[in-house]
Formats: sequence, structure tokens, C-alpha cells
Amino acid sequence: MANIFDVKGSAVVKLAAERLKEKIKKPQYMEYVKSGANKERDPHDPDFWYVRSASILRQVYMNGPIGVERLRTRYGSRKEHTVHRRHMVKAGGSIIRDSMQALEKVGMVKNTKSGRVITPQGKSFLDKIAKEVEGTA
Repeated sequence: MANIFDVKGSAVVKLAAERLKEKIKKPQYMEYVKSGANKERDPHDPDFWYVRSASILRQVYMNGPIGVERLRTRYGSRKEHTVHRRHMVKAGGSIIRDSMQALEKVGMVKNTKSGRVITPQGKSFLDKIAKEVEGTA
């Protein structure tokens, strides 16, 4: 039996993003915002919200309890400066926070004092996807 740790993460996130389209609603502001201060433009992928939400769900499963600040560091990257050397910049927190709140409304993530943790419903959702990914591989 496959679990989330045994299969390729990108395949799980891709399939989970397709399934999350039916469950969570994309905020209207997502068409106009960048994903962080380190980016120059907004994401080109129209499904960026669902892919990021699926990736966040996987991160909560693997590293929970986890908070917005640790995920900001996880999704951050280098910022290109004209004169200075490159520096690490955290990702924007509102996209991560809104994604976690949407996953909470669906019942896949639960907020605790030490951070957000995955619920049994979210765990079974990702385990089913991992089993399906392993079956196709």
C-alpha cells in the first residue's frame, strides 16, 4: 500500500490540484497578485491557486503541525537585485493563509495551537491520490 512518502511529490500535487478544483473556490484577487516580493509578475498558470493549495496540503501532511511563516520560507526564493547580490525573500503570506483557510473550510486541515495539522479526511484524500499515482506508475 502506497502512502504520500513513497510516491513522487509532483505527481501527487498535480492530481490533487485537479481534485481540489471541485472542492475549493479560487479567490478573485488571484488573477492580479504576485506570489511574493521576489517575483516580477503574477503566475502564468491559470491553475496556480489549486496547485499551491495541493502543495500546501501535502506539506501539512508531511511536516505538520506547520504554520504560515514556515511555509512562506518554504515557497520563497532568491530576489534578483541590480547592484547587490541575490538575497532570499519569503513568499507572500496571504495566498498561503487563504489557501489554508479554504482547506480548513473543506475539513482537510485543522488549526491547533502549535500550527495546522492534517485531518483524517485530508489524510485519506492524499493517501487515495498516492495509491492512484502508484498504480499508474
